[in-house]
Amino acid sequence: MNDYIDPTKEAFAEFRGNDRQGPIHMLNLVRFREKAAYPDGRDVTGAEAYAAYGRESFPVFSGLGGRIVWRGRFEMILIGPDDQRWDECFIAEYPSVSAFVDMVRDPVYREAVKHRQAAVRDSRLVRLAPADVGSGFGGLA
Repeated sequence: MNDYIDPTKEAFAEFRGNDRQGPIHMLNLVRFREKAAYPDGRDVTGAEAYAAYGRESFPVFSGLGGRIVWRGRFEMILIGPDDQRWDECFIAEYPSVSAFVDMVRDPVYREAVKHRQAAVRDSRLVRLAPADVGSGFGGLA
């Protein structure tokens, strides 16, 4: 099984290169390690390390205009690999691609992300273009 924690340089370059106007939504699916993998060996759970990431990165995230627009609690997979379980499921909105890039480059965020790296066993981060909501799907509004 491939585990994904950080973006590749190529994926991040493509992300930055698609700098369209307007907000972006980032779907976050996160699975924690049972025990966080800190280089210093501290004894905390992945969930505790991820909570530290949230506390330390939130001022940067919110200061750049970021906000959580959807959060849910994972229950089950109906279609897809049944071995994928997610401990955190949410959509974060950023006012622009550049706001996300500014967050990633911020020194306070860069320090906080060490907790995320220690906490996360596997994740998905999917960039989405916000669209109008309605009562239908498949092109129906």
